[in-house]
Amino acid sequence: MVQDIRTRVANLNWKLIQNELDEQGFAKLPVILTKEECEHFIELYCQEDPFRTTINMKRYRFGSGEYKYFTYPLPEIIQSLRESFYFELAKTANRWLGYFKKSKQFPDHLQDFLNICEKYDQTRPTPLLLKYETGGFNCLHQDLYGDVFFPFQVVFVLNQRDHDFCGGESLLVEQIPRAQSRGHVITLEQGSALIFPTNHRPVLGKKGYYKNTVRHGVSTVTSGERYGLGIIFHDSK
Repeated sequence: MVQDIRTRVANLNWKLIQNELDEQGFAKLPVILTKEECEHFIELYCQEDPFRTTINMKRYRFGSGEYKYFTYPLPEIIQSLRESFYFELAKTANRWLGYFKKSKQFPDHLQDFLNICEKYDQTRPTPLLLKYETGGFNCLHQDLYGDVFFPFQVVFVLNQRDHDFCGGESLLVEQIPRAQSRGHVITLEQGSALIFPTNHRPVLGKKGYYKNTVRHGVSTVTSGERYGLGIIFHDSK
């Protein structure tokens, strides 16, 4: 299964994905996880051992819902997703730095990047499972867990839209300098994923590149239960 996951990610149309990330800041991916794998993650949510902590969103005014951070060692399929996506996205991350005339900062392999996180006391894993019931939502936010962060993250939807839940679209809002903000609403099918910026994205203007700050969230689930899997590449303090 782990090798199969790596192959699935490697076989994505990365030329198209890279172009979409450059042009619009995010990329909607086809179905990657099987129905059985999605159901496995949903069943895993009810267990305690795989996770280091549980967050009630309402308690912290993050929204209405719950999420659980995995603990190390990560399940093999999570580790495989994290490593294989990082390998491809590090190319984009370094290219984006080049747009601002900055040198390469992100190594080719995930573990080398996590070694950098460790130097900044960021050692807690950040991949997570999320659950929203009817009325649940996630406020616009950014997942910055310390001084070091990776410019992209990936989110999967684990159950069927319009069957298991309604609503619950992925939201991205860009803050455009000296202008109104722009919103994106993205719907995902079971097992498909969205790549989006952790902090900001480069936009080409008349005088070169400038930054649009991006925040993400989830719209209100109008019925049912929505489960998600988040792959964040930097560790937390």
